[in-house]
Amino acid sequence: MKASELRELSLEELQAKAGQLRDEIFNARVRHATGQLEDTARIGVLRRDLARAQTVLREKNEAEA
Repeated sequence: MKASELRELSLEELQAKAGQLRDEIFNARVRHATGQLEDTARIGVLRRDLARAQTVLREKNEAEA
């Protein structure tokens, strides 16, 4: 997901998206540990997407303050 797409979301939607990404990362790590994850690069992609979402959230919070 691109940062420009994330910037179009509201604060509530961004927080929900970040929570969803955290859950996906957790599930991917569990599947990787049990040997069920085929695409191990997906964990890195999810982590970067979460970092982007958190960055945009921080930007929006600072803009409001």
